Amino acid sequence: MRRVDLLEKLPHLKDGSADMVDEIQTARELATHTSDIKHLQDNMDAMKEDISAIRISLEDISKKLASAEGGWKMLIAIGSFAGGFVGAVLGFIGGKAN
Repeated sequence: MRRVDLLEKLPHLKDGSADMVDEIQTARELATHTSDIKHLQDNMDAMKEDISAIRISLEDISKKLASAEGGWKMLIAIGSFAGGFVGAVLGFIGGKAN
């Protein structure tokens, strides 16, 4: 809000006390900043809760992967072997074609 607007709304300050207008303006800005800081703090608190939930989920996933039964490990081993075998066969066939 401009000084002229403040002076119109506060006629008792028209005697030229610009310091009083500055104090009112400063108080208004501080109130606005206080409100903004409160909203930022609320957002940070919500983010902390979200991060805690994500951390718990990651720990759970990590535990499940660490305790994976032999089936998962065997599946990965067979897939790797099959991929290597197919690659070797295609390399052999591709080498004969040239």
